Amino acid sequence: MLDDYFQAFCTMMDSRHRLQQARAQAGYASPSDAARALRDINKNTLISHENGNRPLSRKAAEKYGRLFGVDPGWLLFNADGAEAAPVSLASSPVTIDVPIVSWISAGELGSQDSVVNLSDYPTIPTADLEEGEWIALRVDGPSMNKISPPDSIIFVNLRDKRLVTNGCYVIADETGRATYKRYRPNDNPPFQPASYLDIPPPELEGAITIIGRVKRSMIDM
Repeated sequence: MLDDYFQAFCTMMDSRHRLQQARAQAGYASPSDAARALRDINKNTLISHENGNRPLSRKAAEKYGRLFGVDPGWLLFNADGAEAAPVSLASSPVTIDVPIVSWISAGELGSQDSVVNLSDYPTIPTADLEEGEWIALRVDGPSMNKISPPDSIIFVNLRDKRLVTNGCYVIADETGRATYKRYRPNDNPPFQPASYLDIPPPELEGAITIIGRVKRSMIDM
């Protein structure tokens, strides 16, 4: 019985080192870097797995294997005797530099006459975004705090303007004022806050332009 416990303990210790190696070889210097870049990862959970405070389950190994491009069996058991490095099953996540723009600039994107040069803005490296044209915006205020607390960074696909019920969008009215709201077609107006506070819907003027759909919300812990 004691031998079984000792073997399980050694397996857990080996798993944490292989997880650290897989994360580093995927290009992430720390768990925080991985959590900022990958939408399906929780920084605190990854830290717990890497320091051995939480055993690595098969389900978790499969998720890390997909995100870091390694064999889940290698993470769990050092399958096939791999010792020096994990066997990559997929290419590393593609990282792109997404420009962080101002809300004023986001509103200008809704104007046919305005040209916004996105290369003029600072960028944030981000991985695992679907194909599209992306901008990032920093959230100011609590009107969407059920989804994006204040100071969150949201990632907006400028090529995705399809309206989907309960989808989140950055929109602009005819004055060029941009806002971030959830689409509720049966409400009036159809773009509504998603907040724990009693916040009224925005007062929009004239025709509404869809800047793009918000597909990711991220905040540093």
